[in-house]
Order: sequence, then C-alpha cells, then structure tokens
Amino acid sequence: MRLPAFILSLTLSALIASPVFAATYKTPNALLQALYTFNTDTAPDDAPSPYSAFFSDHLNEMLQTDRDNTPDGEVGAIDFDPVIAGQDGEASGLKIGQAILLDDRAELEVQFRNGEEVTLYYTLVKEHGGWKVEDIADQQGEEPWSLSGLLGDAQ
Repeated sequence: MRLPAFILSLTLSALIASPVFAATYKTPNALLQALYTFNTDTAPDDAPSPYSAFFSDHLNEMLQTDRDNTPDGEVGAIDFDPVIAGQDGEASGLKIGQAILLDDRAELEVQFRNGEEVTLYYTLVKEHGGWKVEDIADQQGEEPWSLSGLLGDAQ
C-alpha cells in the first residue's frame, strides 16, 4: 500500500518541478516583463541556467550540454548574465519594444541601463502553450555576442 502512494507522490513532484508546467506567458511582453523581475536567487541550483523556466527547450539543452562538457571548477561558455549583459548589476529603466511576430516566433528589442545603455535583441518561440526565449543577442556592444553563437562555439 505504501509503494503506490510513494510512486504517486514521486510522479506528482516530478510533474510540478517540470519546466513544462512553469508559468505560461501568452505574449512576448509578458514573458520579458517576468524575466526582468525574476529573482535569480530562487532558481534551482541544478538547472542549466537561473532563467531556465523562461528559456526554450532548445536553449536549455544547449546550456545543459555546455554545463555537462565543462570541467569541474571551470566556468563554461557563458561567464556573465545574458539578461543584464554583464556579470553584475541590474537593468534599470527597462523598455521593451514592440514584438515582430512571425508565426510561432517573435523578435524584439529590450533597452535598459546597467552602468551604460544596453540594447539586447530577443528571439522568442511559442512552446508549451506560451512564449519562451530562444536566443539573446547584443549586437551593439564592444564584443557582439549571441547565446546561440557562444554555446555553438562551445559544442
């Protein structure tokens, strides 16, 4: 009798913790508003990124592969916080641009200050009934980057 109850509780725990059951964002702006107000201190330590709940399955897979291929004690391909385009600080004066929708994809700009003016370009995909981040890029900084490029180079 105890074994079925244990299996049921284990299954329910796995379902609750699954990223599929994370919050669903019906608009690109709702996703990015939530992303920029998210407290990364509450993120699970075993996730590929503190932002995994906001990231697409594909981006999370690339981050997990990078994590799995990085030797213990080393940093990996992403050595900064891509959401604020820096190692520390915070995004102030956040401005989320109008999304350009292309079927189940969206592209938009986010501008803010983190010591200096920052403009990031987001590519989003519709997945699991809501919007998720597929890529983030900084095309205007001293060293342009995109998450997919950095993670692709690390593979």
